[in-house]
This record gives sequence, C-alpha cells and structure tokens, in this order.
Amino acid sequence: MRVIGMAGWSGAGKTTLLAKLIPCLVARGIGVSAVKHAHHAFDVDQPGKDSHTHRQAGATEVLVSSERRWALVHELRGAAEPRLDELLAKLAPVDLVVVEGFKRGNHPKLEVYRAAVGKPLMRPEDPHIVALASDGPVPQATVPVVSLDDVDRIADIVLAQAVPIAALVR
Repeated sequence: MRVIGMAGWSGAGKTTLLAKLIPCLVARGIGVSAVKHAHHAFDVDQPGKDSHTHRQAGATEVLVSSERRWALVHELRGAAEPRLDELLAKLAPVDLVVVEGFKRGNHPKLEVYRAAVGKPLMRPEDPHIVALASDGPVPQATVPVVSLDDVDRIADIVLAQAVPIAALVR
C-alpha cells in the first residue's frame, strides 16, 4: 500500500477534489481507500441506536455490521490520538490510501490552494508538499502546479509521489 495526502486550508476544495480524483483512480484500476482527519468532535453514530447506547454506556469499541458494510467506532476515552501510521495499519490492503488532513504529517502531500481563501501557501513551511493544485497561477510556487480541473494530471502526480506506508512508520 502506498499513501499520499491532500492538504490545504478549510474551503480550498480538498473534499471536492477527492470526489473527482477517487473515481479517476478507480477507473484506472487502482484500489483506493481514504483517511479523513477531523479537527472537532465528530460522531458517526446516532443517538437512540443500539450501537450508540453501547458506546455511551462505556464500551471502548463498538462494531456495527450489515450485509452492505461494517464500521468500527473506537473511543479514545482520554488516550492520545493515534498517529497516522497507526491508523493506516488498521486498513485493509489497497493500492493507494489518500489522506485528507493530517497536514502536519511527514507523508507526501498535494496542496490544494485557492488564493480567494485568503491563506498563505503551506509549501514554504512544509517540505512534504510535492505539488500544488490550484484554481489559478501560483508564481511563488517552488513545486509543480497543476490546475484543480486537470484531474487526470493530478492522478498522475498522486501516483508518482505516493510512498509505501512502511516509509511512514516511526
């Protein structure tokens, strides 16, 4: 398995790009999984459901399964947030894992940049950014810049720059 990240400030279009990029990669025969980092408390469970009740009662893990999917919710209960490499080790094998968020990680990342967001480039501060996807020219860029609309070229860059997960293990 190989990994690459999508980094960028809120509102830059990371999720929108991934919604176009993942089908492009799958059409090329690439098995893709995604890891999304949330900055706030989030819940994938619904109050009133048995699994939510089990978790609220104190279960560390609750696994919900059906004929279509399964989901495992693990409560940290005060423990430290797992590192990206620890989370990646929990995934079933695929060709490529795309990570949205974890912008401070040491994995290679494609920065999604829109000047209209009003934030600076992450690249000067993050040497792990290997390319930029932008909605306009970025003359100060020190890495390749590709149009946000050129999903095929972005797919080429992602595949060329992704690294084996083993390279991230501490």
